[in-house]
Amino acid sequence: MSRAIRLKNWTFQLSISLGKGLIVMWSKLWSFRISYLFIAPFVICFALFIVIPILAAVGLSFTYYNGIEPPRFIGWSNFQYLIAQDLLFLKYALPNTFKFAVIVGPGGYAAAFLLAWLISRLRGSYGKWVALAMYTPSLTVGIAMTIIWLPLLSGDRIGYLNSFLLKLGLIDVPKLWVTSPDHLMNSMVVVTLWSSMGVGFLAMLAGILNVDATLYEAGRIDGIKNNLQELWYITIPSMKPQMLFGAVMAIVTTFKTGAIGVELSGQNPTPEYAGHLIVNHINDYGLIRFEMGYAAAVSVFLLILMYFANKLSWGLFGSKEE
Repeated sequence: MSRAIRLKNWTFQLSISLGKGLIVMWSKLWSFRISYLFIAPFVICFALFIVIPILAAVGLSFTYYNGIEPPRFIGWSNFQYLIAQDLLFLKYALPNTFKFAVIVGPGGYAAAFLLAWLISRLRGSYGKWVALAMYTPSLTVGIAMTIIWLPLLSGDRIGYLNSFLLKLGLIDVPKLWVTSPDHLMNSMVVVTLWSSMGVGFLAMLAGILNVDATLYEAGRIDGIKNNLQELWYITIPSMKPQMLFGAVMAIVTTFKTGAIGVELSGQNPTPEYAGHLIVNHINDYGLIRFEMGYAAAVSVFLLILMYFANKLSWGLFGSKEE
């Protein structure tokens, strides 16, 4: 009997403690109600368009779903097929994506940093105009890029690049820059690098321009003699947050690329799958074959790939406290 009484008292005290805790939590939430009201639109949109789709993709990746029939749970079958039997993915999509990412990711990142540093050395208003010129290509959509680049890379003698190389005698016959499997990936890399000066570039430029000038003065006193030493010993260590942000943006932009190969070649799939990336593989299974469960599994694989790439960026540019 005494044990029952003690249990009852303990339950009563626990309920009182929980009630007090809820009251305190609610009072704190209510005191910041205006702040929560301001962030509510972002939180709602983030949940609707980011969190919920990711959770839905993870759930669908374990099912067979064609958009008509109800999803049918099949366990790890989609992932087993992806890593062991999908020859199109293993032979083309995955290697092409790694090749594209290894060139465009670090290449675009290095170019963005180098151009940001060079622009920061310009005096007067010239830097602003050059920065605008570098940033503008990132605003163009895929169709606009193909309008600019297709005449340049046209595979006949009228194409600007072929015409130029023929006049110089560097080639004997026109090259099929966007329809040949041998050249399509190279064309994709060039066009993507051209349009890669986006938000990451602006973040790096802002980081360089906001480095404390007194650090440079102290560096000259300590023996720093030229611009390259300033860059290595002062500028780069002072802008690690911006460099981390630029690296993350470069990774996200690179891995989500997929339409450029189709737009340049005008073929889907691209010639002999030369420009077939993981995003194209997702679109193939999700929007053409309507195997949405398998497409979700491929998208989850891509998400995991991007996660580890971002972890590598954090390891390189994140501070020890982070």
